[in-house]
Amino acid sequence: MGETARDALRVDDYHAHAPSPSSHVTLAEFAASPWASPPWLARVLAAAWGCIWGSFVNVVIHRVPRDVSVVRPGSQCPACGSPLRAIDNIPVISWLLLRGRARCCGARISPRYVVVELLGGLLGLAIFDVVVGALPGDTTIAHAAAIFLADFALAMALLAAAFIDAEHMYLPDAVTIGGTIFGVATPGLRAMSWFDALFGAGIGFLGVWLPFIVGYKALRGRVGMGLGDAKLVMLAGAWFGWPGVVFAVFAGAVQATLAAGIVLLARGKIEEPESVRTDREVLVRAADAGDEEARQALEADPLGTAPAEGIMAARLPFGPFLCVAILEWMLAGAWIQERWEF
Repeated sequence: MGETARDALRVDDYHAHAPSPSSHVTLAEFAASPWASPPWLARVLAAAWGCIWGSFVNVVIHRVPRDVSVVRPGSQCPACGSPLRAIDNIPVISWLLLRGRARCCGARISPRYVVVELLGGLLGLAIFDVVVGALPGDTTIAHAAAIFLADFALAMALLAAAFIDAEHMYLPDAVTIGGTIFGVATPGLRAMSWFDALFGAGIGFLGVWLPFIVGYKALRGRVGMGLGDAKLVMLAGAWFGWPGVVFAVFAGAVQATLAAGIVLLARGKIEEPESVRTDREVLVRAADAGDEEARQALEADPLGTAPAEGIMAARLPFGPFLCVAILEWMLAGAWIQERWEF
């Protein structure tokens, strides 16, 4: 047999025994196989995946507070309602090519859209690099993919919740309660037990609800935090146990305090989001016209009355800072625990 034939047989034999990308292949085996892609390509794909889903998060941010389906109709211009063409719906690129203007009517497209898409890409890349990149080599591809997709789903939900709360001071139950259920159902992806997830969720909810909602209202006549915030901390506990709860509350509070200080220095006061004031004015007019449901809604809503004067009475959405803190724990929690024995 000639040398060329023997070389061909050796190559064929290598491919016959090389690991294929199946659920039983480990990360180390995959990295050494011919199926492995260059590291930079995997990172580009993770970032692109994040940008694509960031575009969908924009739909969620716009439609959920307005009680509109996030599935139908398809993407539309926020200004005139015209359906968007596929070429005008490419994450980041379309906004840049259109220079922030809608092709259909020329209306200005908020920079928020491209910011959310870029944040989605950044989170996809960060989860791939930090979370998946830290997994041991004997982790199967299927398990690594499940961890990536679960953490990525949480990140996109928190991204949507942060922007919704910043604009409307409202945290959707689909994120808070739905995310809690998902966290309780998947503790094995984070080396946790069912007890850890359930105990963390309970601590998270009660730790906010009792002192900041029940107790604060008894002392001052109004709640110190919204029920949505309690549910969001419950989500943190379901995903990351009681350490995640402690970090989310304290890191969120520190970052919220810093943000409030910056806003006060820049503007001299902290104002409610415009949409909150607009919604309250609509309810007030309806209540004054004799609408009993509107009157009851105003009485039940902590935002039903305008805030009093003074810094201590200012209303700042806390949800975005909780979301940021939860994401920080997702990406850096292991590092923090190692150094602080948390």
